[in-house]
Parts: sequence; structure tokens; C-alpha cells
Amino acid sequence: MEKFSTVTIVVALAILDQEGRVLMQQRPANKQHGGLWEFPGGKLEGGESLGSAVVREIDEELGLAIDAEALFPISFAYEALGSNARQILLLLYGTRVWDGVAVAKEAGSAIRWVDAEELAGLSMPPLDIPLAQAVIPLLGACQR
Repeated sequence: MEKFSTVTIVVALAILDQEGRVLMQQRPANKQHGGLWEFPGGKLEGGESLGSAVVREIDEELGLAIDAEALFPISFAYEALGSNARQILLLLYGTRVWDGVAVAKEAGSAIRWVDAEELAGLSMPPLDIPLAQAVIPLLGACQR
């Protein structure tokens, strides 16, 4: 049986608008998976709850105010990284409620609202691909 010594928990958010679209973020070219599109989010910090991590990351990356009470779980994905027994666990939440106008705050990143067809055609990091498949059925039922 494989043993894993480190699990990195990453939270991400599918922000669903009333027009049946989801907000995606393009990674800066100088980072791992640079140029690929992903659900915005980031790593859980020590002592932080999952909901507060989503709220913090979305504020830092997009300038949007999210209420943790408006989050709902969508799916998760995981990956074992190489032979050093590390894992990444990516938890995807959704929301239909936010305050503010999204802005790509990280240098070199971009954001884009996409519908189901566009989402299916985006180039994404491996862990975001199955999450996108879980989001597609939700896009027809969005109401902000």
C-alpha cells in the first residue's frame, strides 16, 4: 500500500451567473500550468476553515466578496505527485451570490465568463478537467 506523507488542500470556486456562465481564471505564463484556465482559488492556510479559505482566495484573486453561507460543494479531484509521496486534494465549491465586479488582480492572469460549450473546450490543468465536467450540468440552472 502506498503511503502519502503530505496532502496539500486547495479550494476553488465556480462562480455561476444568471446567464448560465462560469468565471474562469487564466494562470500567469510564469507559473506551473501557465496559460491554462482554472477555477479561481488557492491553498488552505493553517487553522483556516474551507469556507473562509474560499472567501479569502476569491477576495485576493478577483476582488469579489463571497459569503461562506452561500457556498455549496460541487466536486473534488486529487493527484499524487511523483515519488515523493505528496498529494493535492482540490475541492470545488460553487456560488450564485457575490458582491463586486471580478478583476484579475494577479499580474499576468486573466478572467473570462464562459458557457458550457466554451468551458468544455478550454485548456485546463489536469485536476480542473473533471471539475469542469461536474460544473457543466449546473450552467443551465443558474440564477443569481
